[in-house]
Amino acid sequence: MIQLHYFPGNASMTPHLLLEELGTPFELKLVDRSANAHKSSEYLKLNPNGLIPVLVDGDLVLYETAAIVLHLVDTHAAAGLAPGIGTAERAHFYKWLVWLAASLQSQMPMYFYSDRYVAAGNAAGAAQVKAAAETRIAGLVDQIDAQLASHHGPWLLGESFSALDPYAFMLCRWTRGMQRPARTLAHVGPFLQRMLARPTVQRVIEREGLPAPWV
Repeated sequence: MIQLHYFPGNASMTPHLLLEELGTPFELKLVDRSANAHKSSEYLKLNPNGLIPVLVDGDLVLYETAAIVLHLVDTHAAAGLAPGIGTAERAHFYKWLVWLAASLQSQMPMYFYSDRYVAAGNAAGAAQVKAAAETRIAGLVDQIDAQLASHHGPWLLGESFSALDPYAFMLCRWTRGMQRPARTLAHVGPFLQRMLARPTVQRVIEREGLPAPWV
C-alpha cells in the first residue's frame, strides 16, 4: 500500500488531496514537525533534505511534491487527472506544475521562515525579506487569477479538473494570513470555494485536523 509521510497543512497536502481524488488505498504516516521528526535519522534516510512529503510506493521512495504528483498521475492514468501524454494540453500541464513548484512554492519559505535568510538576530533584515517575498507571492497569485479569467472555466486548465488544482489550492491557502490573501481575488476566490466544496477536500481537512479559516 502507498504510504504518504505528511504533516497537517504542509506541502504533503497536495499529494494527500490527489490520493483522495484517485480513490486508491493509502496510509498516512505522521511526521511530527513539532518534535523535529523530519530531521530524525530515520526520516533523513527517506529524504536527506529533511522536508515533507515523502511517498513510499512499494520499493519506490519519492520526495518533491511535483515529482510525487507526476508519479501518481502516471500510475493512475485512467483517472484522467492529467491530459494525455504528447498533447499540447499535457505540455501546459507540465508548465503549470513546474511553475507552481519552482516559481510560487519556492517563494513561500522566504515569507514563513524569513529569519533563515539573514544573519542571526537581524530582525529588520528578516522583516525586509518577508515583505519582499509577500510582494512576489502576490504577483504570482495574480497569474493564477489571470489564468482562470482567460478561459472562464472552473479549474486551472479550463473545464477539466486536474492534479494542478489541489496544488494551486494548497499554495493559495498558504496566503490566508497575508495582507492580500488569494481568496480576495476575483477568480481565485470562487476557485477556492469550488475546491472546498469537493468531498475529497473536506475529507483531507478532517483527516489532517485543519482549523478554520481553511483559505
